[in-house]
Amino acid sequence: MKKFWQDNKKAIKFVVLIFVFWQIFLCLLNFIAPFTGISYRGGYNYVELKPFNPPFLWNWANYDGIHYLDISRKGYGIYQQAFFPLYPKLIRILTPLFGGKDLLAGIFISNFSLFILLFLFYKLIILDYKEDVAKRTLIFLLLFPTSFFLGMVYTESLFLLLVIGSFYSIRRHNWLLGGILGALASYTRLVGIFLFPVLLYEWWQQIKIKNLLPILLTPIGLLAYMRFLWKTYGDPLMFVHVQPFFGGQRSGKKIILIYQVFWRYLKMILTTKLDILYLIVWLELFVALGILVVLFFAYLRKMRLSYLIFAFFAYIAPTFSGTFSSMPRYALVLFPFFIYIGLIEKKLLTKLITVIFGIFFVVLTILFFRGYWVA
Repeated sequence: MKKFWQDNKKAIKFVVLIFVFWQIFLCLLNFIAPFTGISYRGGYNYVELKPFNPPFLWNWANYDGIHYLDISRKGYGIYQQAFFPLYPKLIRILTPLFGGKDLLAGIFISNFSLFILLFLFYKLIILDYKEDVAKRTLIFLLLFPTSFFLGMVYTESLFLLLVIGSFYSIRRHNWLLGGILGALASYTRLVGIFLFPVLLYEWWQQIKIKNLLPILLTPIGLLAYMRFLWKTYGDPLMFVHVQPFFGGQRSGKKIILIYQVFWRYLKMILTTKLDILYLIVWLELFVALGILVVLFFAYLRKMRLSYLIFAFFAYIAPTFSGTFSSMPRYALVLFPFFIYIGLIEKKLLTKLITVIFGIFFVVLTILFFRGYWVA
């Protein structure tokens, strides 16, 4: 333990500092949200019917969080098969440790995952870059306009932890752990399956037969969930087929190409009235475009190809449903995007990005706490 502290002292201190500051700021925004003059929008907000979970933290489970807690309590209900099993299972397992307060269990899982993720992300980055790059990358991740989801009852922090952990493990030549974490990732989110071709690519660089078997564990998570859906509902792809029931004009039966999605957003911008929905449409479009541009420049800068392959597939897969809805949130797991921004050394540009990210972080967090859909 002493050696671990000596080897990681700088990283741990930095992660603790930004993690604590971020948590305090998030709680502050939750406190001031009712005083901003933004009307409260009900309908998809977590409201505990009994005095069970702390009311101050109810906003941490708005929208998808309601489904995860519901699944952890009762199992899958109508249309909830879009949500993969690992996160609600962990909530159910840990709830007794929190006196039956499942909301606290969900918040703990997300924020504990976030803390470990920040540390592993730091360690992963310094395998290739200087510590200053790692620090800037983590700051930009926590400043990103939708980063508050990393602390909510959502899968973002757990999933990104598993992805980063898998990459870090194989970079440190621990292929078994990398395969296990990959399997857990594909049991948490559909795009976790894209770790499989990525780990195969990493293996191809070395071609050591003993490392191939652990990689084959990666699809097990997705296959296990598909088997459950097949046995229970007779539809192994039910997580795709229920997508239209979550709005956003998603397609659950046919693949929509990305140029069609951009065209659809152009039409929405020209026809949608000026309101919060209009802001979200622009946000989704700008994030979708921005990610493509940044990933392209990351490729030109010769960032590790396996990172970019995963990011590209994780980016493109949700767009096949015909929408960029939730893209500002999905962007959180596209970690090469944040590494590239962390590589920027021009102070004026980094300050500009910091200001833009910071302003939208405050606005979107407050909107989410007031019951508005933002991603």
